[in-house]
Amino acid sequence: MSVNRILAIFEKDLKDFFKNTTIVFMPVIPIFLAFLYDRMGETGEELPLFMIFIIVGAVFSCVSSGCMMMFMAEENEKQTLRGLTMSPASFADIIIGKSLLTFVLTMASFLLSMMLIGFDDVMKINVLISLFLLFFFFLFLGIGIGLFVKTVGMTTVYMMPIMFIFGFTPMFWLFGFEEGDTALKVADKFPIMLSLEASEDSSWLPILWLTFWVLGALLFMYICFVRMKTDD
Repeated sequence: MSVNRILAIFEKDLKDFFKNTTIVFMPVIPIFLAFLYDRMGETGEELPLFMIFIIVGAVFSCVSSGCMMMFMAEENEKQTLRGLTMSPASFADIIIGKSLLTFVLTMASFLLSMMLIGFDDVMKINVLISLFLLFFFFLFLGIGIGLFVKTVGMTTVYMMPIMFIFGFTPMFWLFGFEEGDTALKVADKFPIMLSLEASEDSSWLPILWLTFWVLGALLFMYICFVRMKTDD
């Protein structure tokens, strides 16, 4: 692993970031959503936990997955990604280098959103760990999809399902399902709901489930990377 190669990839993405208005807009979406949700309640009233985690899901799906997907797709569109994978840079160099800016954008969007809505439980150790795992799950998912998406425009086709299935999972509770319904039981095992559960009852079991989701996303990303590198 080379620090110089990682920093070179990071600097390139930073330059590309300011040239792409779509990517610049992505971190703003959760902040705007937090602003709207904050204005919906009474002054000083804390938002319901499921609404807070809708915003958390927006941060990770829009920024961690969305921005990463667009960075990778832009490389594909310019036909520079394949050259990068065939360069002396290792798999770790490429992934870490291209993830650094996404991490900074995710942190900025998350912190500003949480400041607007006043989510104090974020400082609990199990919640911090769950958020850390969420970042990697959405990041690996975004990288994996970005490896085979040919244009930046095509990323919207994949980003919408990620947002509504994985990012906005707490909204399932607004669809009128009865308590104990199979759909809700399945939704409760999705990443955002597991993080919500960790925040709600300080349980460590959701962390274990989240770890499996991260490992699954990591495997998906690696398979996509190998297939792209060996594709004629």
